[in-house]
Amino acid sequence: MSAKLRQMREKVLEELKHIPDWPFPQGELRMLYWMRRMHSLGKKATVSQTAREVLEECLAYLKKDYPDFNFKYDKDFFEKAKD
Repeated sequence: MSAKLRQMREKVLEELKHIPDWPFPQGELRMLYWMRRMHSLGKKATVSQTAREVLEECLAYLKKDYPDFNFKYDKDFFEKAKD
């Protein structure tokens, strides 16, 4: 595994500590966040996105399937996230 990929994985794993995995469908939020955040950090990313922007995109997508669910995440952490 390349050093860049390792750094990306560590960064996203650290961010995922701020998104609980329970109750359902929190796991779906975490899976979607992992995929989209890794893509946003990759060298093929066409647009630079912050962790907060990725999270907001994921929440908007999941609200279509779970309109009444109140997803949990550390709001302070993602409001302060700069990259």
